[in-house]
Amino acid sequence: MTETTETTRPFDAEVGRLLDLVVHSLYSEREIFLRELVANAADAIDRRRFLALSDESLALPEDASIRISVDKEARTITIADDGIGMTAEDLASHLGTIARSGTRAFTETLADAKPEERPSLIGQFGVGFYSAFMVADTVEMISRRAGTTAAHKWTSDGRGGYRIAEATRDTPGSDVILHIKPDADEYLEPVRLETILRKWADHISVPIRIERDGKFQPANEGTALWRKRKSDVAEQDYTEFYRHLGHMFDQPWATIHWSAEGSIEFSALLFIPGQSPFPVTEDDRESHVRLHVRRMFITDDAKLLPGWLRFIEGVVDTEDLPLNVSREMLQSTPVLARIRKALVNRVITELKSRARDAEAYKPFIEQFGPVLKEGIYDDNDHRTEIAALARFRSTNGDDLTSLDDYIARMPETQKDIYYITGEDPERIKASPQIEGLRAKGFEILLLSDQIDFFWPERLATYADKKLVHAGAASDIFEAAETPAALATLTAALKSALDAHVSEVRVSSRLTDSPAALAASGAQPDLALQRLMRRAGRQSYAPKPALELNPTHPLIERLIPHAESGEDMTDWATLLLDLARIQDGETPIDPARFARLVATKMTPT
Repeated sequence: MTETTETTRPFDAEVGRLLDLVVHSLYSEREIFLRELVANAADAIDRRRFLALSDESLALPEDASIRISVDKEARTITIADDGIGMTAEDLASHLGTIARSGTRAFTETLADAKPEERPSLIGQFGVGFYSAFMVADTVEMISRRAGTTAAHKWTSDGRGGYRIAEATRDTPGSDVILHIKPDADEYLEPVRLETILRKWADHISVPIRIERDGKFQPANEGTALWRKRKSDVAEQDYTEFYRHLGHMFDQPWATIHWSAEGSIEFSALLFIPGQSPFPVTEDDRESHVRLHVRRMFITDDAKLLPGWLRFIEGVVDTEDLPLNVSREMLQSTPVLARIRKALVNRVITELKSRARDAEAYKPFIEQFGPVLKEGIYDDNDHRTEIAALARFRSTNGDDLTSLDDYIARMPETQKDIYYITGEDPERIKASPQIEGLRAKGFEILLLSDQIDFFWPERLATYADKKLVHAGAASDIFEAAETPAALATLTAALKSALDAHVSEVRVSSRLTDSPAALAASGAQPDLALQRLMRRAGRQSYAPKPALELNPTHPLIERLIPHAESGEDMTDWATLLLDLARIQDGETPIDPARFARLVATKMTPT
């Protein structure tokens, strides 16, 4: 390279302050500099390819690529491309003014070009180049505009200004040379640079090569599977990409691959895993589907899918999404909102289709059913659709049921959908709270996932049927009469249990059990109260009620004891502990309970 003339120029006003923001505030990860410079290089190659359509003299070389080399002794990284290049005026205009992007200016010239003829350009705001100063104390750019023979070098330390000098370059394109800071030694390792490229730029179409051991070796895959037509992708290709994307070892249960066209355009490749990669109660409830813009990875934190679909892996790639200057903090735009809406609708459509085959749908429900049901609680727009996709255990048998199938089996005398919540489906299946409903031939949903304690109240109705907790299903039972003898017993038991129950009452809901606990008034059901206590959350609900089965032999046996004025404390304690055990609780005093059982079982 030979330099003949050199001019020194100050940056435009405010550039120094803006450069400081770029270096210290705009990007959260220092490694982003490589993504930004590679994006610029890819844009330059795409611009040259586009302009060559009308000017053959600008044609790209057959091996056009982005080449990255490291000189550890000189402490430099060089990023070279075969793109359109820049003149001295371009260097002054585009690199001397923050937020003036060659890409953006070029895009403005394409207003009359047909959409299919426009190249995919990544840069928009012209600040990505300056991210180089996060790792470099001096940056040089040697560039030669395609169609010319003159080359020029732009040099700056990112502070006072920049210099432009004549230079030489054998071919059109640009070389960006970074003089690495003392605290950025990690970026002088080719392996580190390749790792960054695999993360951020693996799928851009321009080949990227890194010099290792004197040879330039491929550093990106270069193929965006999601941009291909479905007919051109083999099943094995999908599986390999799924495993690469999510570090999985299983087969995807479902693959959703499509391109949206119309007011917004994007390509999506989503996978529903065959096995859950996380516990369904894990703390991270956010979707991590990857967002790409023109094949360049932007973030996996765009929340492209709601939390109740967080198990889905995949990629969404768009040409239409406006980004802010850092490309890391997405603007809340209508475009992004429409993409999210389209993704959710497409996933729901896929699940509806697959749900028609109950046996094939069962593995999905077993893996992700609890997460799916979170959508009934969270998603106002799709609540009913999600409820239709959910499956539940019930008293009808061992097979899971949908709400629609439940309703189809309802006898004419049943008007509502009944459910009971608890932590063990087998235990709640034997709950005394559902004895009366089962005696009427009514089916009860057995809800034992944590989210089951919350979504039924939010859903409220389904297909014009109210969802009613079994513990609150009192209006379908005749009011139990309380003869004087039973009144004496309930009063005696209430006196003995005053510290533990709000009331003792006769119930017509019990058929097999002598007694059961029930929530008082509008308080949360008892299973929910237990769940909240075990989660360390205080419960201020009133004491439960103790309900008695007036036809049970034990209750009938206790009436004479109460009428005689006998102390009913032991019997009351025994009844309460029996009810607690049936409800999944332990006796208040286990040792005393054992003694009472032994005493009452001993013949007198």
